[in-house]
Amino acid sequence: MSDIKQIVKAVLNFRPQALEHTNKEGMNILHVAILYRHIDIFDMVIKFEVLARRLLSATDNEGNSILHMVSQKRKSQASEKMQSPALQLREELLLFEKVKSACKMHFSNPLNKDQQTAEELFAAKNEKLHQEAKEWLMRTTENCTILSVFIATVAFAAAYTVPGGPDQSTGIPILNSKPFFVVFILADVISLTMALTSVGNYMSGPLGLNDGSGVWSNNRPDDDT
Repeated sequence: MSDIKQIVKAVLNFRPQALEHTNKEGMNILHVAILYRHIDIFDMVIKFEVLARRLLSATDNEGNSILHMVSQKRKSQASEKMQSPALQLREELLLFEKVKSACKMHFSNPLNKDQQTAEELFAAKNEKLHQEAKEWLMRTTENCTILSVFIATVAFAAAYTVPGGPDQSTGIPILNSKPFFVVFILADVISLTMALTSVGNYMSGPLGLNDGSGVWSNNRPDDDT
């Protein structure tokens, strides 16, 4: 348990009403927890069902709901891990869905002062990351296709150049009766099958970003995701 969570837990155990305090920007504890990505605190607070109802439906001075705050991540809280754009976007989408699920019973798609819904704000704030993720997936698809073709080529060639070579009189592989020869044949068949299957999957269509929230499909109908 983090030190921050311990402090929050101690305060709430002593004075639960502290949940309703807001800062000068009108943000309550859930706004701040999402803003700074303290998801453990968010999970802890929403367990206080009676008080959490008001907190989940609250907006700050700019009209931003809890769900709007998913798009407002502080730069200082950006992940320092070396992650691909696709994984970073996936984490943001999962958080968006998590908060949306918690809030869905308490408000119906409010607009902030810029007349943006949470989905519209999320799409706008993460558009660059979305494009980077698509480009990363395309490059990954190309690289994996090349690798799969190479593996398939090697496996196919291995089938015609078996270890030990064939018997000159019968054409049957010399090591045909050896147990390890059977293992070699099975491994070669499996590798060839898997490689060709991978090539078929990659060539049938590029990997896509299927965001279950429908953020881009709902707000950017011209964007092919």
